Amino acid sequence: MKDELKKLQNELEDAIKAVTSLDTLREIEVAFFGRKGKLTNLLKNLKDLPDSVRKEVGALGNTIKHDAQVLLNDIKVKLETGLDDELVDVFDPTVPGKKPLIGSLHPHTQMINSLNEAFLSLGFEIYDGPEISSEAFVFDNLNFPDDHPAREDMDTYWLAGSESKKASDRMCLRPHLTGGSIRYMKENQPPFRFVYPGRVFRSEATDAKHEKTFYQYEALMIDKHMPFSAGQLMIETILERVFGYKVETRMRAGFFPFVEPGFEIDMRLKENITGTEKGKKLTQWMEIMPGGPPHPNVLRAAGLDPEKWQGFYINIGLDRLVMMKHAIDDVRLFHSGDIRFLDQF
Repeated sequence: MKDELKKLQNELEDAIKAVTSLDTLREIEVAFFGRKGKLTNLLKNLKDLPDSVRKEVGALGNTIKHDAQVLLNDIKVKLETGLDDELVDVFDPTVPGKKPLIGSLHPHTQMINSLNEAFLSLGFEIYDGPEISSEAFVFDNLNFPDDHPAREDMDTYWLAGSESKKASDRMCLRPHLTGGSIRYMKENQPPFRFVYPGRVFRSEATDAKHEKTFYQYEALMIDKHMPFSAGQLMIETILERVFGYKVETRMRAGFFPFVEPGFEIDMRLKENITGTEKGKKLTQWMEIMPGGPPHPNVLRAAGLDPEKWQGFYINIGLDRLVMMKHAIDDVRLFHSGDIRFLDQF
């Protein structure tokens, strides 16, 4: 019976080598492994063999069956996927190829990358900080008074279990990036020139203009002598990079706890594009960011002497810039996961 099995093995191997289509493969499976297949019928005779040889012959039969099925499965995969040109029935090189389906970067990511490239070329460093921070970093070190409304649950997401704690022990999802700037200044030696893009979280009701999660792009320069014009140039660099031309800007006095003096920075586009309100044309002045020299208390919190070091800070609402650049009228689209929306970018 061993000779019969080896003869059948040779016959099976020759048949497998001749496979050129899925139909031929199925015929081999039926002919050798079906209910009335050659190998199946031969192995049925094992019960008639003496005990001394039954085990050896049975092992040989199972090995032949296993090895053949592995080969047949490999060939089946190649035929179904077309991975083996030698096994494909017909290959027509004149048929146009299929364009591979590839994704694209989210519009936020595209703008962050573009701004990062611009500031890297100006000698800035790119910084990234934790999304979970403490009251000390997001409020105390930034000169926020104890009774400031931003500290309330209605504005900030405080982590469960830290409600009764204070300062470094009271944890939250960062409501802005500015606390991360303090981290950077504590960990490095001045002078500083860095930008800090990232996601922030606010306890807000969502609508076309407001989201609970959005992106900011922060920039900070610290040096012994920091002319005001350097801050203006930084603002103009960002906006020119985003819109592709020099954007008109202005600075109005405003109050923010972390800068002194503080400014509300406005921009005005020269083109008529639809803005964040449907049908609204953005040719009028629009506030886009706070800015100004860091408050002396902020510098002290970072371990710097405000008599020795000066700086300029800005924090841009990145979502608003993306909406203006691409004429998007609903901020919720950014987090919708809607492929029809994302395919446009």
